[in-house]
Amino acid sequence: MNRWLKIVLLIFAGILLFLLVFGMYQFRDRHKGYDLNLSLHNEENAELSAGFAIADISPGGYDTWQDVNGDAEYNEEDGDYYNDLNQNGKFDPIWLAGFQQNRPASGINDPLSARSMVLDDGQIKLGLCVIDMIGFGNDEVISLRKKILERIDLDHLIITSTHVHSSPDMMGMWGPDPFTRGVDENYKALVFEGITKSVLEAYENRKPAYLKFAINESDAAPLVGDTRAPKVYDAAIRLMQVMEKRTDQTLGTIMNWGNHPETLWADNTLISSDFPHYWREYMEKGIVYNDSVYHEGLGGVSIFLNGALGGLMTTRPSDPVVHPYSQDSLKAATVEKIDAQGLALAKISFETMAKGMDTVYRSNLAIRAKTVPLPMTNKLFRLASFIGVFDRGFMSWGNVRSEVNVWKLGPATFVHIPGELYPEILNGGVEAPEGADFGIAPIEVPAIKSMMPGQFKFFSGMANDMIGYIVPKSQWDEKPPFTYGRETAPYGEVNSLGPETAPILHRETLKLLDDLSKTTTILKKN
Repeated sequence: MNRWLKIVLLIFAGILLFLLVFGMYQFRDRHKGYDLNLSLHNEENAELSAGFAIADISPGGYDTWQDVNGDAEYNEEDGDYYNDLNQNGKFDPIWLAGFQQNRPASGINDPLSARSMVLDDGQIKLGLCVIDMIGFGNDEVISLRKKILERIDLDHLIITSTHVHSSPDMMGMWGPDPFTRGVDENYKALVFEGITKSVLEAYENRKPAYLKFAINESDAAPLVGDTRAPKVYDAAIRLMQVMEKRTDQTLGTIMNWGNHPETLWADNTLISSDFPHYWREYMEKGIVYNDSVYHEGLGGVSIFLNGALGGLMTTRPSDPVVHPYSQDSLKAATVEKIDAQGLALAKISFETMAKGMDTVYRSNLAIRAKTVPLPMTNKLFRLASFIGVFDRGFMSWGNVRSEVNVWKLGPATFVHIPGELYPEILNGGVEAPEGADFGIAPIEVPAIKSMMPGQFKFFSGMANDMIGYIVPKSQWDEKPPFTYGRETAPYGEVNSLGPETAPILHRETLKLLDDLSKTTTILKKN
């Protein structure tokens, strides 16, 4: 009996040792020693150079399928079947991110892209790349940043995602089931190549440039809905047009607006960048309807920069989009609806620009960027990392590495946060509702926007990382009784690192903005 007990104990100890070693490997720091702490500024207003470029990152060589019963989930027992395009006798799909698992791509509606801008004020060179993905982890950002900065003399590179819900899974959690990683490694390599190509070409394409800015605070409000109380909208469209100095032609345009690109919704199986595709196309090529030219295209490269979309800012199938010229009201989650949404956004943008833009001929860059450890208390996220659904390590036990970036260019300030920020943290309006789990007063005050220097305040979520929802701690609500009279827990917390995420990111962002503001004030006095 003692002999068998010893054997059982040895086996049990061996299993525990294996799990310990396996866990240490899975949670290992992918970039040990990496600590971003960047503080750069040019003390003089200078001639600006800018370059833009696009690289196609659409997947190819994957198996498509037929969704016989139209439920957007692959089940052979329902009669679904795949097209074995590579003739290897097995299903090799691209799994789509967002909504449910087991949603393979059946084709491509519009191409995905990596779109880059490089700014150079003579002393500082900054790169910005936006990819049509639901998200891109900080470990991947750092890997690419290291490789690209070795090849060209950029001082800093920011990589952010549009957060589109009809793009391939680049995070792992949307595979065939909850326990299988959904990232195709060959496609991941293609995305890496596309980002690199886009940034390098933008760097080589630099030309003397000047800037134009405009903002429309309200006209896009009907195109987005806030699905969680408190209703705080960030409906503003912010525009930065970069012009070539010699020809007065558009090099590129930044369009900043906060909304989930998921208008195609959960039953869609076509790869698409959703409404951003059409918005960008109309801005570049112009608006022609019924053989009438309503707006000439700007040319150049249009870049959609997503904003504060937590809360949750989205366009549901029940939310109509009105075609701005036919006046048809579109509810069904169709390609026609995302086309109309992009068209409406482009129309607002063109009309806003036509009313007048602030022009800046000389400007200087100031950049602050910092690594921020964030506690991953979400047990499902930890389990996903342990079993390999997420490929993500800890920089210290229980803390993932992420980062915050802020920069200023002339009259504009840009803030980059690594996830889906609730708009009330940016704009103000954080509440402490009855029934919230912690029963505390709002922590994330003052509002980030109130502390941003400059006239034009751009905000970018999903930047340099994707950590999920960033929920005000005083509104955190996992346990009953639920806030605002709900019968069930609200969505958001289940896809968040934890309740400390928002206070930490808010605090660190304000520190960087304070430092940036002090530098700006000193420069103005000089």
